[in-house]
Amino acid sequence: MKSVIEQRVAQLLDSDIRMVLQHRQVGLEKESLRVAVDGGIAQTPHPPVLGSALTHPSITTDYSEALLEFVTPPFQHFCDTLGFLDDTHRYVYGQLDNEILWASSMPCVVDGDADIPIAQYGSSNAGLMKTAYRRGLGHRYGRMMQAIAGVHFNYSYPEAFWELLQSVVGDQGDLQTYISESYIGMVRNLQRFGWLVPYLFGASPVICASFLGACPTSLQKWREFSYYAPYATSLRMGDIGYQNDKEGEAGIRVNYNSLQGYVDSLQAAISTPYPEYAKIELVRDGEWQQLNSNLLQIENEYYSSVRPKQILQGEEKPSLALARRGVAYLELRSLDVNAYEPLGISEEQMRFLESFLLFSLLVPSAPYDDFELDAIKYNINAVAERGRDPQLKLRRNGGEVLLRDWAHEIFEQMSAGCDLLDQDSSVHCYCDALQQQRAKITDPDRTPSARMLAEMDQNGEEYYHFALRMSRQHQQWFAERPLDDAKRRRFETLARESIEKQRAIEAADKVSFEAFLQDYFAQS
Repeated sequence: MKSVIEQRVAQLLDSDIRMVLQHRQVGLEKESLRVAVDGGIAQTPHPPVLGSALTHPSITTDYSEALLEFVTPPFQHFCDTLGFLDDTHRYVYGQLDNEILWASSMPCVVDGDADIPIAQYGSSNAGLMKTAYRRGLGHRYGRMMQAIAGVHFNYSYPEAFWELLQSVVGDQGDLQTYISESYIGMVRNLQRFGWLVPYLFGASPVICASFLGACPTSLQKWREFSYYAPYATSLRMGDIGYQNDKEGEAGIRVNYNSLQGYVDSLQAAISTPYPEYAKIELVRDGEWQQLNSNLLQIENEYYSSVRPKQILQGEEKPSLALARRGVAYLELRSLDVNAYEPLGISEEQMRFLESFLLFSLLVPSAPYDDFELDAIKYNINAVAERGRDPQLKLRRNGGEVLLRDWAHEIFEQMSAGCDLLDQDSSVHCYCDALQQQRAKITDPDRTPSARMLAEMDQNGEEYYHFALRMSRQHQQWFAERPLDDAKRRRFETLARESIEKQRAIEAADKVSFEAFLQDYFAQS
């Protein structure tokens, strides 16, 4: 008997689905720490020659002034997305002075929180808000975990795809409502099955001892200056990474069972006071230390491995954008920077992720309760910290199942979607990508996390030396391929325009920062 996903794929194969899917949109956001040539985090400001971090569409900063973020536009083809990311790296490397981009997710040598400069965005109210938000994150969680880098995979289906799928499933309702609830269903499944991503692509099984400072740890010592877990895949996604631990204590949990539930729960979190954060000064010496003392300052503070997104209009709150216009795309946030790829991600990874998203859409996605949400969080942490343990069991439907058995089940169901994506193609790229990843289930030594530890052991390296070596290799790879004059001039123009735009925003401000914040949070 055919599974639900096989039935859906069979129905779609009788349509123009392949032609429709060619118009899907794929974008990437990739973070990289700027570090000095000796491997310490850069203390220099965001290079002005790169443009304004506030307004540049493709080169900005995340938490730290030293944490660069490369943002591609959405493209229909992976090669264009990666090509743009490549061009951006080559331009940036042409402007850096005695600095390199760190090739791994976990930071380089860091001398405590004070060694991590908070990102600055100028004197406009919008810029001050971004910096104050980051100060608040530093007070609430510490700056160290904010210096962790990752890759975000942004994906959307074209409207014609949704019209076709809605017809296939026999839904007669409003199209945007169908689209939004389908995306929310995907989010639930990407959380249920999302442990597979750190298993396959996790590349942070080891960290620099400086990351921990004087904090106690259950991690094991690796040589003299590193810590690791023998079966870890992605310590970035585990307990030492960015986490929100307070919403349970305050009786709030983000609701993924409908778009309205998701919006309502986020809005509750950003408007609910939290006593511990009330102890943090709001303003000190004229500088805002946090935006408010609520459970979340803004929606983005809530960490999730996947987010439903809508393009913002001006200074619009993300939850209101979703409420007004529905879900436009998904942002998968659980990818480590792949230290073996100069761009931090490969086309093969992207093909697997696309088929994984299609699987998450086509397989049934029932609502879940707090019990299942606890199991989801347990599974992510378990895989992050000991995913390559052949005896690891994950929680499912109130019981336990071996990771490898569950993974093989998922791969079997994904094969139908890969056949659909490879339809009418002489090269079976998606099926090949699936098989490449399936081999990691049978042989965990093929995973990036295992490769890193094996290579470090073979070379007698600390984490710092491994990451610095890969960073220098990537620097050389980009340096050998400088941008042509036309592309370089295009990036120079973007930089100038972004600086002019920031100046215009600063000149246009007419109200105080306090009034600006009041207006922002009063949106409804």
